[in-house]
This record gives sequence, structure tokens and C-alpha cells, in this order.
Amino acid sequence: MKNNYDSIADYYDVLSRMIFFRSQVKAQIQQLSAIPANSTVLIAGGGTGWILEELAKVHASGLNITYVEISSRMLERSKKREIKGNKVEFVHAAMEDFKPSGVYDVLITAFFFDNFSADNIQLIFNQLHALLKPGGIWLFADFYYTEKAGKKWQLFLLKSMYLFFSKISSVEAKMLINTEHFFEEQSYSIIKTAFYYGRFIKAIIYQKPGQLISILED
Repeated sequence: MKNNYDSIADYYDVLSRMIFFRSQVKAQIQQLSAIPANSTVLIAGGGTGWILEELAKVHASGLNITYVEISSRMLERSKKREIKGNKVEFVHAAMEDFKPSGVYDVLITAFFFDNFSADNIQLIFNQLHALLKPGGIWLFADFYYTEKAGKKWQLFLLKSMYLFFSKISSVEAKMLINTEHFFEEQSYSIIKTAFYYGRFIKAIIYQKPGQLISILED
């Protein structure tokens, strides 16, 4: 099964921190204050679920979270997390097979789009875009590299990661696809942008066009 991390679920977080220290974690945590109270939240490809505990630190109750993850072992670990008074629906599915019952105030896609090939990434974006309410918040974090501004070590690390994950987890992508133009084409506003790990990780808080909802920008 493509993009399935079952084989490394038990040590995925350790591996991530060995390479990137806490940069991936910080990129996600520092976005969470933008989530309004009592939001409906969709997490696409949530991994081991540590983000649920961080969400509970920001909002101890009131969130209704849908957690979509293709890896059954990742999902098992996620279900053991402390969610306090929030409600979480765990969905074992690939995002492209997910059948939602409604739309959401907030989307979270952290290190998610880097799994998809150029043939599929537009379809995945369109699907998620349709699930976000007008004025909704999209928390995006992923690796960032451009030929113009990128460094040689970033390109080497990217190639190494894709080679590793293609063998271990059947990741379909062979290269990192820039997603910023998808958001631009749909007229998303950028609320905040932050870089981590020598500008190799980029975190963006987007807002979908439409009626504005209250967010925290600090």
C-alpha cells in the first residue's frame, strides 16, 4: 500500500528527531494557537498522534477532531494519546478514500503533501480545499526546497529521504512538489510564515477566502 508507514510506526518519531531534532515538532506546535475554540478540525495523515496532546494543551475541550491515517499501527498509537475533553473520530483510510460527513473549520496537513506524486497532488489539494469552510484556517507544514534558493545539503537530504521511504513505506513521490501555487490559485491569504532547520522546513498558516473567523496571530 502506497504511503503507508506501518513498518516504521514504532520508531518514526525517534527517527525524525534524530535527523531534524525538534524542528518538525516546533513547526507544528507554533501554529496551533491559530485554531479557534470549539472548532471542527480535520487532521490528514496525523502519524503517531502526538499532535493530539499538543492540541489538548491549547484547547482542553471543545474541539471535534477527525483524524485520518492510512497506517493502522500509527492509528493504534494515536488512540492512546491524552485528548482531555476534546472529541476525536479516528478514521483508518487513505486521504483520497476518505468520505467526510461535513466540512471543517480547520485543516492540518503536516509533512503530508511530500508523500504524493505530481499526478495526484492536485487531486488531494482539491479534495481538502473542498472540505474547508469559507474563512477556515489551513495549517500547513512541510519540507521546502527550490533550485534557485536551495542548498546542496537540502537536496542531498531530500534525495536520501525519498530513497529510504520509497523502500520502507512505498512512498509514491520521487521528488518534492511545490504546493504554494495551489493556494495562490484559490486566493488563500497567508496569516503567518515561519522557517525551521536552516529554512528546510516551512510552516504556513493559510486562510481560505470567505467570511473571516477569529484567530490568534501571536
